[in-house]
Amino acid sequence: MLSNFLIGLREGLEAALVVSILVAYLVKSDRRHLLRWIWLGVGVAVLVSVGFTLALGLQSQRLDFRSQELLGGTMSLVAVVFVTWMIFWMAGAAKRMGRELRGAVDKAAGSPFTLALVAALAVGREGMETGAILWANTQSATGRDLAPGTATSSTPLVGALLGIATAVALGWLIYRGAITIDLTRFFTWTGALLVLVAGGVLAYGVHDLQEIDVLPGLGNTAFDVSGVISVDSWYGALLAGMFNFTPTPSVLEVVVWTLYVVPVMVLFLRRVRRRPTPTSTAAPTPDPSPVGA
Repeated sequence: MLSNFLIGLREGLEAALVVSILVAYLVKSDRRHLLRWIWLGVGVAVLVSVGFTLALGLQSQRLDFRSQELLGGTMSLVAVVFVTWMIFWMAGAAKRMGRELRGAVDKAAGSPFTLALVAALAVGREGMETGAILWANTQSATGRDLAPGTATSSTPLVGALLGIATAVALGWLIYRGAITIDLTRFFTWTGALLVLVAGGVLAYGVHDLQEIDVLPGLGNTAFDVSGVISVDSWYGALLAGMFNFTPTPSVLEVVVWTLYVVPVMVLFLRRVRRRPTPTSTAAPTPDPSPVGA
């Protein structure tokens, strides 16, 4: 639940910032009559993203065990690629995101359909990424042997929805000028945590592929710390749900986790440190008059 909350919060806030920039720019440039096309594009993007996520879930239920594990392992690898790209993209694109979006709005202002398409693509990209990441993370979280009563199939979904709802609320408050957030610090901390989450998803994807003999070494256990960290404990369940921790990982799982987390974390932190530290930032503040929904 916590890892999906984090994913929903981060991705949701990125999408909320995109929408707030688009809406604020139209309001400040006195083009309120075009707002309905922004909301149309956002609505289409949300529907497509939800449909994509549901299609993944329905398709996986119709497959046999081997096909399910193959799909789960493959989607875990795809989700890791999405998470990694998302982390580094936001670290470098935060400054120019507003300028690029405003430029796209100016180019599309003469065509309402194109304006809706700009909003749909901007939000839909975040939504499709979120759907793939959440599906893979949910599969790994519910696939582990957790302590009885610590997790259900709906718990990861609840976490994701709470994260998205929190992001929407924060995005609205930022737009209205009610709060400001140090986005640099926010994306730095969540980025570092998501590197660990992605490492766990990657290890679980490898575990899935080992179970169907696509990858070797399922029986080669790297270590066994079940006597120290039991999945029956609250902290063991927390580590399992947040970072896909298992007390008895295979050697290949440990190797893959290390080869991913260590270099990615180092590169991410180096990139963050090289970037100039701006002051607390927020989306462009519109006129105080209401915008409408």
